[in-house]
Amino acid sequence: MNILILGATGFIGSAVAARLVADGHAVSGLGRTPVRARTKWPDVRWLRADLAHMTTAVDWQETLKDQHVVVNCAGALQDGFSDDLAASQADAMLALYAAAKTCDVRLIVQISANADTSVADLPFLATKRRADDALASSGLPYVILRPALVVGRNSHGGSALLRALASMPFGLLLIHSQSPIETVDIKDVAAAVSAAVCGEIASGNDITLASSETLMLCELVKLHRQWLGLPPAPIIPIPAALAKPLTWLADFAGHLGWHSPLRSTAMAIMSKGIASNGTVSAIRGGSAAATLAANPSGIQDLWFARLYLLKPLIAAGLALFWLLSGIIPLLSPQEASQHLLAFMPPTAAMTLTLFTCAVDIALGAALLFRPLARKALLAMLAVSLAYLAGGTLLEPSLWLDPLGPLIKVLPSLLLTLVTLAILDER
Repeated sequence: MNILILGATGFIGSAVAARLVADGHAVSGLGRTPVRARTKWPDVRWLRADLAHMTTAVDWQETLKDQHVVVNCAGALQDGFSDDLAASQADAMLALYAAAKTCDVRLIVQISANADTSVADLPFLATKRRADDALASSGLPYVILRPALVVGRNSHGGSALLRALASMPFGLLLIHSQSPIETVDIKDVAAAVSAAVCGEIASGNDITLASSETLMLCELVKLHRQWLGLPPAPIIPIPAALAKPLTWLADFAGHLGWHSPLRSTAMAIMSKGIASNGTVSAIRGGSAAATLAANPSGIQDLWFARLYLLKPLIAAGLALFWLLSGIIPLLSPQEASQHLLAFMPPTAAMTLTLFTCAVDIALGAALLFRPLARKALLAMLAVSLAYLAGGTLLEPSLWLDPLGPLIKVLPSLLLTLVTLAILDER
């Protein structure tokens, strides 16, 4: 069959795509940035689109042409610079259902979430529920799958955060450490989608996917620590109130285009746990321990875990370095331009000083804005090399300066390269 996967570049979507391709289906993947995906998965036909801009039935007509099944693996945790939950998780889905009625779509598989919790009014869950309810009453053949916390060989979001927390050196700092957590192997999610496509799961089913056990968050983090090959470490519970500043910063970063798993939505869901509460309609898979054992960790997993929480600190620290490099000379521009007077007139020296300050401030600010981060980092490399070259030509004695104004550019270059190396999120 011809199958369209929404969010096919994501953690769950890519696993579902691989399974359906292996089953022999003709798979098309829709994503916002499928450039790298085209290289990684050449067997998938890739389409570029943003669900937030596909909110009418007309927007879907060409995309749904000749598609027999639609699998929705797309989703966003919280509104932010690049995410509009109401548009992408609700309005776009209602438009999809309307368009599907006029096309040859025979089944819609919706990857949803457990919306039956005390935090069901969160926009993330409310928009999912709105789409689910509309699908159930649309008259279209459908299957809704509600996976617990998805664990697999790769990781993203909550599962990536688990690895990061597990890698802490001296103690495991945990908020809501006693919250109940159910997991599900990502292969079981892909298998359930495959079963729905093949008709093994009848249309009209709304099914929870979870393991056969429920662990507390602290137990799950310890399990991941063991998986990483690290020695046991004590659990250090952190009161939720102390995490509010961190959550506020994560939410603010979300408005700048960064996707932190520490945002308020994730913290609210984690405070209540991720459990199916004994749902009758459920497919039970293997335990989290079995999933991890089937996917032994490598040194790259330990590197990722240790760098995951350092990444925002590295980026913020580098941005602050450039901002201060531009702001501090402006506090005394006459003094800052003194070292240039031996090579140019005072007016030119002042102009160059103000220009370099403006460049430094602009690059530092641009790095904080996720859509511009890569370009900002590349510009930082170019500007740093220009500073080194200019300083060496005009005043080579600066290399011997006890304060090392030129030498200090070298670690900045290395930090920029590190940030570039770990910038990608998917």
